[in-house]
Amino acid sequence: MATHEVTNQVPPLSGHDVADDPALLTWVDNAELHELGRLAGSHEWQERGRLANAYPPVLHTHDRYGNRIDEVEFHPAWHELMNVAVSHGLHAYVDGEHLERAAKFYVWSQVEAGHGCPISMTCAAVPALRVSPELAATHEPLLTARTYDFGLRAPLTKSGLIAGMSMTEKQGGSDVRTNTTVARPVADGYVLTGHKWFTSAPMSDVFLTLAQAPGGLTCFLVPRVLPDGTRNRFFLQRLKDKLGNRSNASAEIEYDEAFAHRVGDEGRGVRTIIEMVNSTRLDCVLGTAAGMRLGLRQAAHHAAHRTAFGARLVDQPAMRNVLADLAIESEAATTTAMWLARHRSRLGLAVTKYWVCKRGPAHAAEALECLGGNGYIEDSGMPRLLRESPLMSIWEGSGNVAALDVLRAVQREPESVREFLDTVTGVDRRIDDAVAVLGPALSDVDESQARRVVERMALVLQGALLVRHGHPAVAEAFLRSRLGGDWGVAFGTLPRSTDFATIIERAVPQL
Repeated sequence: MATHEVTNQVPPLSGHDVADDPALLTWVDNAELHELGRLAGSHEWQERGRLANAYPPVLHTHDRYGNRIDEVEFHPAWHELMNVAVSHGLHAYVDGEHLERAAKFYVWSQVEAGHGCPISMTCAAVPALRVSPELAATHEPLLTARTYDFGLRAPLTKSGLIAGMSMTEKQGGSDVRTNTTVARPVADGYVLTGHKWFTSAPMSDVFLTLAQAPGGLTCFLVPRVLPDGTRNRFFLQRLKDKLGNRSNASAEIEYDEAFAHRVGDEGRGVRTIIEMVNSTRLDCVLGTAAGMRLGLRQAAHHAAHRTAFGARLVDQPAMRNVLADLAIESEAATTTAMWLARHRSRLGLAVTKYWVCKRGPAHAAEALECLGGNGYIEDSGMPRLLRESPLMSIWEGSGNVAALDVLRAVQREPESVREFLDTVTGVDRRIDDAVAVLGPALSDVDESQARRVVERMALVLQGALLVRHGHPAVAEAFLRSRLGGDWGVAFGTLPRSTDFATIIERAVPQL
């Protein structure tokens, strides 16, 4: 017997265009996007994504002689991924519509998610820096340059810059107003002293950070290297041992009279840095939508090539229900993400950040299960997707922070509520009925019901956008299941009347 003959195994999913995604191409369809999509679908770049996670960054606090150096060593694959992202402008903030940049970020994130963190923060730093025109004038051209110039050198001597963010501290987390880092004015700026609990991408060139100045909590720009070429007093204590996102370094750092430029007025740190947060929140949604799309594609590819009980998995009714349900969730996330990139709805972003990012881990787990035991093995790539997925719900405000942010916006910004209602009403009777039920909750805010209210808001927004921009079969199945209640608890519980064939073929046409 040929005991080592391999049969009924699924071929690698490579050699395709990741941008060949109908939900995406409704919004953006151009040559550069497809160029990036073909790179993302190639075996060579998928392997680089694997290597960047298999060999995570390593901290070197001192050199061989005992000199403090505070450098992080990355696998070469990390730098290659970063170079593609920067050369295609995924990091580059643009005024006005952000749709094209969002589409490229969505496509390239499906190769490897970790390096999207510094790419996102670099893009988000620009609107925050514009509060201080002199800093923006010198730094913005370098933060938007399509040149990846890695290495610790004085920022203004480089051909391109990467920006990081350093806000949270161990005693406060999301409650940044309790920060204890102190900023002391000096002749040409400030010096900061304090310990930051989470600093993303610590090998970036500059960092936006918060510290207590004499006038209150204030935003600052901290360079890693000073103009004379000496290292700033910015010391890496350790790298975090994270569940996922392992290709990207996250560190605890200590400022020991580190030099910094003030960004905005003293006492207005939160208001200044919120511009950065709003931008990175959008990328949390984009990153989650990208993960859903990747999980769906992997699940459908497996089902199309694997047989069980005499038939392909993709032809078996129970599996078709699961795949269609995953496809609906994925298209709803992608459609809403792209709409947000075009319209930048303040309330819509907060609502979607909560819900889409919360759905990511459940979607990843179900997609993994479609591969059975094969999906639980690292070689499949699905465990990395599953480990990565909770990050987007935690980053820039975990569930309760995001939900309560929505309620505050409802209370303080009535115009944003009117804009939201104008977006969702008048497109389908079932949505209007859901909004009518939602109305009293919006007028009488109860924090204990925050998640319930925001979940409902997210569903009516996704439903309305699918009716307007999605495929009719997808929109109908979404409304009947998510809003109409004809749905179970787990994925794969869509009603019998669902147009499974159309939904699956639209999501993955090559099946």
